Amino acid sequence: MNPVTLVTCHANADFDAFAAMLAARRLYAPCALLFPGTQERGLQKLYAALDHKAYDFVSAENLDWTAFDRLVLVDTRQRGRVRHAAPLLDRPGIRVEVWDHHPDAADDVAADASHTARVGALTSLMVGRLRERGIRITPEEATLLGLGIYGDTGSFTYSSTTEEDFQAAAWLLSQGMDVNRIDDLAAHQLTSLHVQALNSLLESVRTYTVNEVPVAVAEASMEHYLGDFAYLAHRLMEMEKFPALFAIGRMEDRIQVVARSRSEAVNVGDVCAALGGGGHAYAASASIRSMTLHEVRETILRELYAQAHPDKTARDYMSAPAVGIEAGAAIRAADELMLHFGLKAVPVFAPGTRVCVGLLDAQTASRAVVHGLGDARAEEYMTRHVRTLPPEASLQDLTDVIVGGRQRLAPIVEGGKVAGVVTRTDLINVFANATGHRPEQSAAGGKERSLAKLIQDRLPAPTRDLLHLAGRLGASLGLPVYVVGGFVRDLLLQRPNQDIDLVAEGDGLRLARALAKELGGRVREHRKFLTSMVIFTDTQGREQRLDVATARLEYYEHPAALPTVELSSIKMDLFRRDFSINALAVRLDGSFGQLVDFFGGQRDIKDKVIRVLHTLSFVEDPTRCLRAVRFEQRYGFHIGQGTEKLIKNALSLKLMDRLSPQRLYGEFRHLCEEDAPLACFTRMDQLGIWEAIAPQLGLTPTRKALLQRLQEISGWYRLLYFEEEPLPWLVYFLGLNHGLNYALTAEHYRRLGLPEALRAVVLSQREHLRSLGSQLARRQAEGAAPSALCALLRPLRLEFLLYLMAQTSDAPLQKNISRYITQWRRETADITGDDLRRLGLAPGPACGRILAAVLRAKLDGQAPTAESQLALAASLIGQEQGKEEAARPTPLAHRP
Repeated sequence: MNPVTLVTCHANADFDAFAAMLAARRLYAPCALLFPGTQERGLQKLYAALDHKAYDFVSAENLDWTAFDRLVLVDTRQRGRVRHAAPLLDRPGIRVEVWDHHPDAADDVAADASHTARVGALTSLMVGRLRERGIRITPEEATLLGLGIYGDTGSFTYSSTTEEDFQAAAWLLSQGMDVNRIDDLAAHQLTSLHVQALNSLLESVRTYTVNEVPVAVAEASMEHYLGDFAYLAHRLMEMEKFPALFAIGRMEDRIQVVARSRSEAVNVGDVCAALGGGGHAYAASASIRSMTLHEVRETILRELYAQAHPDKTARDYMSAPAVGIEAGAAIRAADELMLHFGLKAVPVFAPGTRVCVGLLDAQTASRAVVHGLGDARAEEYMTRHVRTLPPEASLQDLTDVIVGGRQRLAPIVEGGKVAGVVTRTDLINVFANATGHRPEQSAAGGKERSLAKLIQDRLPAPTRDLLHLAGRLGASLGLPVYVVGGFVRDLLLQRPNQDIDLVAEGDGLRLARALAKELGGRVREHRKFLTSMVIFTDTQGREQRLDVATARLEYYEHPAALPTVELSSIKMDLFRRDFSINALAVRLDGSFGQLVDFFGGQRDIKDKVIRVLHTLSFVEDPTRCLRAVRFEQRYGFHIGQGTEKLIKNALSLKLMDRLSPQRLYGEFRHLCEEDAPLACFTRMDQLGIWEAIAPQLGLTPTRKALLQRLQEISGWYRLLYFEEEPLPWLVYFLGLNHGLNYALTAEHYRRLGLPEALRAVVLSQREHLRSLGSQLARRQAEGAAPSALCALLRPLRLEFLLYLMAQTSDAPLQKNISRYITQWRRETADITGDDLRRLGLAPGPACGRILAAVLRAKLDGQAPTAESQLALAASLIGQEQGKEEAARPTPLAHRP
């Protein structure tokens, strides 16, 4: 009895995989074909037009997996690429046969029979088997099989093309293959979106030298899925005649990589395998969902570097001999040792040996000494679970331990003893200074963009002079100097921003001191964070502040923690930042104005998108969720799909719960200071951020309407240009807590980390306002005089007045509150205490009572002028004197 066979290929099939399935249909007849889908539009159209029943195609939804006892995989044998066939792969007793022309991979399935060969197209191998067996096929089948061979050999132009490919095509021609139809079927119709993507690829090309072969890396970003991306890579390869190319397409929630190589010195299959994809040395691809564009690019470069240095191992990268401390040594001794050598961590050895039993980091040792634990043993505070590596370990192994495992250093162990260590800084130096894959100019011959003219044309003279001064001082000190972050972002967006952040590679403190000397200012240093502030007086006599930092890498000990800082390069300094649009720098020394953009920030500004630099960004710092919303709404950008997915993932992990109230307050305050806070609050609500912070703060229709009025009234008040400014965070906090009870409001005040000094005042005034509402409405309805309304409103802070004005629906009352804010509360009597003394009133409490009465009369229109107010004061003084006279005791001589 013949086995019941299911034939399938890898996910995201290409023409070769599809044609190989059709060839397997003849070799294994009778059988069923399971097509897993494709992203290529031409193949989608071809598959849709076929008679599925005639070609034995089946649907996974209606498949009875138990009916099969043999599985045939074509054009792959990697388990990760055939997950759609898992029900058969995981079933005991199933016979598995594979047909493949790709190299071995770590996750290859265990097959009962393997048919592999080094050919340009797998279809060629299978056609050879059809010919050997004398199996005849129809002209239609011959054409479809030929389509697979033409597709995977680039019409016989790829370096991977072999003699077998030509022979297979010749036999298919004898079977009736129609080459004209193949040309029609393989034709690609480029839409305007394809042209835009191809243009982006061309503009972004950078070349790297690997084993003396130029390798091009090009990128394009699309908000929606773009079919035929592999064809765009092919066109680019042909247009520019690259020996090797990696085309990276960011679309929707995935990143597509298509790689081609014409050189044996560059194996693109190995690189794509590291990205979770597959292929062979000359053609490969990968579809990635769990990495950012930067991480994909860095993985490609790391793998290329490894190919350029295939023989380099941990022994080549390690520092030896390793500086360490014995487990029984005092923490104080370890702290002094690390301070002396400038180390961030050391291995801990078993007493009298070089056997690693743990790691001790400098921060732990330093804190222990500060807390009086300097005499404690190192083993009491060391990290015990340490991954070590042998001297033969690869660069990938080192990266997995130090970067992936977040281990400060990797002890290199030989013969059971620590022979050396590889640190995080060693890895940074490898990738920052690697000669194996040095970047060159773009393929089009373009240069790095200079913003020198934009700086000259757009910035005020004092700002320009300050940037030039920093550049000159950096050059004289031998320090590369950059202006970084939001200043550069807003310069590109042509928005005003005078908040200058400088970064120096080397010693930022030296630069800060030199700047302070030139500007006649002083320096405030924060050595722990390698930052300083230059405080000086500008030509207008105003105090100015300038932040100066040493290029640094921040990493986080645990989610939501404050950052730990290490010395680094400008690239790693920018990598620690939140979003690509903020990871920009401009060189100030030497090539003044040169834009430094490692992470595509300039492109994302053009595309109006907010993207994080790495997938752990929100895990390390959940406040970035709020920042993403703030930048999105401020600039009219949109959060990229991948970034939005990462935000929701961080919220699902409840990382907001780990944030301190103080950190939340900082972000909440910034949100409230935006021009349109309601847009930020609404977006937060859509993303589930309010739910993660405090569920009761979700935007109900009533609350949203109130916040809209608060935003309008706050804008109205700003246009009045009064000196007194409300606290925006307090105004919107009142709106967000509208209708909630005292206990919830107090808890939200605590959760958002609002200033403790104002807590009692805010909560008590809020309760007072709740009781005041009905009184105001009643007095307004009764036609109360302005002075009576003023008496009720006077105890309230400005923020509560704005909130009261927004929440009332009584138009006359709202008008009177407006008058109180703009006019009545600023009114004073036109006469003073001196006038009262001239009228004969001695200083005392009566003076205050009379002036208050005069003011009430002025507000109510009863004494509008100074003359009428003097007359009223004279009358009131007479009444006061009469009261005093009546209260004075009668002399005894005059008593009856």
